[in-house]
Amino acid sequence: NMNFFPGIWWSLPLVLVWATPPVTSSWWYMGAVGSSRVMCDNVPGLVSRQRQLCRRHPEAMLSIGRGVAAWTAECQHQFRRHRWDCNALERGQRLLGRVLLRSSRESAFVHAISSAGVVFAITRACSQGELKSCSCDPKKKGSAKDSKGHFDWGGCSDNIDYGIKFARAFVDAKEHKGKDARALMNLHNNRAGRKAVKRFLKQECKCHGVSGSCTLRTCWLAMADFRKTGDYLWKKYNGAIQVVMNQDGTGFTVANKKFKKPTKNDLVYFESSPDYCIRDRDVGSLGTAGRVCNQTSRGMDSCEVMCCGRGYDTSRVSRMTKCECKFHWCCAVRCQDCLEVVDIHTCKAPKSAGWISRT
Repeated sequence: NMNFFPGIWWSLPLVLVWATPPVTSSWWYMGAVGSSRVMCDNVPGLVSRQRQLCRRHPEAMLSIGRGVAAWTAECQHQFRRHRWDCNALERGQRLLGRVLLRSSRESAFVHAISSAGVVFAITRACSQGELKSCSCDPKKKGSAKDSKGHFDWGGCSDNIDYGIKFARAFVDAKEHKGKDARALMNLHNNRAGRKAVKRFLKQECKCHGVSGSCTLRTCWLAMADFRKTGDYLWKKYNGAIQVVMNQDGTGFTVANKKFKKPTKNDLVYFESSPDYCIRDRDVGSLGTAGRVCNQTSRGMDSCEVMCCGRGYDTSRVSRMTKCECKFHWCCAVRCQDCLEVVDIHTCKAPKSAGWISRT
């Protein structure tokens, strides 16, 4: 029974997958908080520690839901030009589960970005006064000094340490049941995601004094846009390090001795990724049949790579675009509507377009 927590689908790896009700759904929020025990006991897929946190902080669940929406959108943005485009989240959650059952680079990225999304959402909720258990960073008080001189802490510094602490307790709870290689891999990537958010904490200041001179400054710490975290983790995905368990089962060693030992900021994985060319439930692949490709690109979105050598179909479509835009003083930009004819290239399906059967 999901009546107490509509709109959220709890998933294998980490926290949850997909969307919450709109923030304006105050009836849902009040009902959920008022019956937190019933709500938390009826959400499938939670381990005992997560249920405890849910009961203790029911208002945080709505914030986590916002975090899910943020990391899902970011995952899809980062993989938009790749064969696996993270859209299994929309078109079939079971497929995402299949991806995460593998110890691949894609699984490593999803664990990292989802953990980061929870940190971001909880920290933002603290600063906006939405959670009873936290507020602005209490340590950012009094005076301090930087390269520009002295300043006073003021405003509301994002309480990133609380966000990391809550995300670690909630997200990592699923992995603490087992001490196997997958659990260690997931814990490592979860932590890398949390650290990525803190990496882009920036100091913002406001000047005080005559005519805005900076004789006095008030400063606070604020998280950067989540896109910075996504871009950073995307680079870590491309440089992810393949590892194997060490002999005593307590950590990793690199699979290829030519590569460096992974740091706490790196993503790690055990097994190579499938090519995601064809529909295969067992590996969570939707295939690339029907995907739009770029005929002039030489990258991952090129028709040769995206279509896996199967070729592509071309269709000519007409669409309205803004054109002949002019700036008018002051201050407007006026454009005309123009009809544009473009060619759209889509990957051909393999001869057998159905799901692979391994039986």
